[in-house]
Formats: sequence, structure tokens, C-alpha cells
Amino acid sequence: MNREPEILAGLDVGTTKIAVIVAEREAHSQAAQIIGIWTAPAQGIRKGVIVNFEQAARSIRKAVREIQNMLRLTINSATVSFSGTEIQSLISRGMVSLGRVTRPVMTNDIERVIEAAQSELRVPTDMFALHTIPTKYSIDNNAGIDDPIGMTGLRLEMELQTVIVPKNVVKDVVNCVQTAGVNVKGILVKPLASALGSLTQDEMDRGVISVCIGGGTTSLAFYSEGRPIKMSVIPIGGDHITNDLAYILRLPIGIAEKLKEKLFSNENEILELESSDLHRNENINTDTAIEVISCRLEELFVDKIAPLIAPLGASMFPGGVVLSGGVSKTPGIDDLVSDVLKLPVRIGVPLDYRVMPKGCHDSSYVNLDGVLRYIMTKEKKPYRFIETPISQLEVPPPSGGSLFRSNKSGENQGKSVAKIGVIVEKIKTTIKDLF
Repeated sequence: MNREPEILAGLDVGTTKIAVIVAEREAHSQAAQIIGIWTAPAQGIRKGVIVNFEQAARSIRKAVREIQNMLRLTINSATVSFSGTEIQSLISRGMVSLGRVTRPVMTNDIERVIEAAQSELRVPTDMFALHTIPTKYSIDNNAGIDDPIGMTGLRLEMELQTVIVPKNVVKDVVNCVQTAGVNVKGILVKPLASALGSLTQDEMDRGVISVCIGGGTTSLAFYSEGRPIKMSVIPIGGDHITNDLAYILRLPIGIAEKLKEKLFSNENEILELESSDLHRNENINTDTAIEVISCRLEELFVDKIAPLIAPLGASMFPGGVVLSGGVSKTPGIDDLVSDVLKLPVRIGVPLDYRVMPKGCHDSSYVNLDGVLRYIMTKEKKPYRFIETPISQLEVPPPSGGSLFRSNKSGENQGKSVAKIGVIVEKIKTTIKDLF
């Protein structure tokens, strides 16, 4: 008897837009096929942070409702990406003995080395350890090991990256999505989503920097030897460019935003803007507007991004920089960034653009592709990205009166994690379930 295809949904909560991606996965082949993408304007979100709960929930509800109507199906749950501006990456190291005689690495050894690495961390009580990412394994000083299980040795070492975010920020995101009627199945930070959606495996292996310039924030993910080693979010995005255009060219904000959008899609020398606010047609030279944008972008990369690269060293990233997000469509941005950072630069597109709907092939959609790839990666290699259970946030499930059906979960709502030891136990339980 053929089973109905499983629905996989990803939700990207951004400053200027809410985006949803839906895929169907066949039970037999386990292959996922993208069947729909929808975006809706975001309200109540500033710099990736929810500032008006009702408006944000309404925006999410509208985006989900529209794609449900389009596809004629029900979205029960989704994996959610979000931004915020206080993401921190903490690096810790752990080592465990495998015994006096060489033997294969077992699952419990992975548990022990993760616990050893986590014991070195001190996570503030107001922060939430969202991702625990093993970045390096070594056995008897032999580094570069991707998966140590089954390999033999005397000593297992690892480097662990723990991504922490303000607890109240992630709790607001989960609560808002579930208030909109969608159960949060998983959650990831936007730097990880944009990297997974735009970076090739070869680039990750060589060393590369993902830079996604969105509506209100810029997300960065630094990759080396195939793994993310640092993530960061800068509270500068396309809204700064809009404000610059409005101020310098003396335009209303709405008209400045239209100008920016035309610049990203129009290479004509003269742009004509019709504005009832101006009571006249306004002709603006493209070169003037591009110069305004270039000044803001140069400031972003010189003052904010270059200092993040300096401690690591540009030579660590021969794969260069991959730009994504709406602002990456600025004409000439690749040359500008290459001149500033002295690294090769390319404009990223969704890795799965060939199977994405028409009109969703540009750099604005890498985050959605990344969320879907995150879902698939976690299922194939569950220990690659280990999440602290969302239940630790004590967020209520979707209400029964929602517009959408919700999955009933038997998972108990536990007390929030205050000590790293509790997080370790949750991670250990997760890993035991995997193997």
C-alpha cells in the first residue's frame, strides 16, 4: 500500500519578508521534491528580532496560509531559521582515552568527548545553546577525521562549536511561529541556513566565508575543512541602504525602497520613478545611486566584516567569499568586496536552483534552500548539527483554535536549561537515539 508523501516545510523569518518552502518526500525513495515557495512582507520584526508579537505572528500566519491555499495541503510543522544580532560562537575542546590498547571508537566515546568539550564552556543563564557542532575530530593526533566511529586508536580528541543566542530571542521566535499555528520541528540560525543553501562542498572543504546581506542584518558563516568554525550577525542590512538613498537623494522612504529594488534588477543609466508624494516624475542617474550604495557597503566590509576575518587570517579561506541575500544583487558588489577583502568573490544562488520554482533562482532564496538542506543533513548525519531540545524553552504548543492543524506532541515541557551539565545530558540522549 502506497503511503502519502511526507511534507517537509521550512520557514525563514526575516526583517523584511517571511518565506516558506515546501517539499514532498516519497516514502520509498526518500527523495524530496520542492513543490512550492511563497514570500510575504514581514511586520513587527526589526534587525531580525521580533518587536511586535501580534504583527509578526500575523505575517507568519499569512505566508503559511497563502502557500497552503496554493498547494492545497496543510502544514503541520516547520523548521525555522531566524537571525537576531547577538549570536555567539564558542569553541571548546575535549579529549578522552580509548584505553591502553587500540580499539575502535564507539558511540559512547563520542558522547564522552562531547561531554568533555562541553564541560569547558560556561554558558550564561540568559543564553540558549542552540547548536552544538563538532568541527574537528582527531585520533592519536591524526586530524581531519570526518566521522571517527569505527576507527581505531588510543585517544580521541575533538573541537566543538557551540552557537548560543539570547534565550528570550529564540523563545519569542518559537512562540510566535506556534501562535501562528505551526509547530516548530527544529530551529537554526540564519548564518547556517544561508551557508548550507549557497556553499558547495568543495568550497567548505577549502575554506570559505558565507556573507548574506538581508533586509536588516548581515549573516556570516566561516567554514574550514568542511565545517563551520564561526558564525556572526551584524545589524546592518538593506534598510540602511534605503535610509541612505532617502537622505542623500532627498526621497521618501517608500520611493527610496522602490529605487533600490529597481537598481537590483535594472542596469539602465537612468531610472524613472513616479511618485505622488513628489508630485512629479523623478529621474535619477544610476551612477549616483550606486555610489551611495557602494559607500554603505564599503563601510560594512571595511569596518565590520574585515575585523572578523583578521584574527583567523584571510589565507584560511582560499575559497573566498560567497555573497547572498537581496543586497548581493547590487551591480558591481562582487568587485567592490573583492577589492576590500583581497579575496575572490562570487554571487551565490540556491544550490538546488534547478529544481526550484520559476522566479526563485536568485540569491534571495538561499536561506530557504539552506533550511531544507539542514533538515535533510540532520536526518542523514544527525550528529553533524545537534540541537538542544526546543522543549527546554517552555514554549506552549500551537493552540487548538489555530487556522492550521498541529501535531500533538507527547514531549514534556521541561524546565529551562541553566547549567551546561543538563544540556550535555540532553545531547547524550539525542546521540543515543541516533545510533
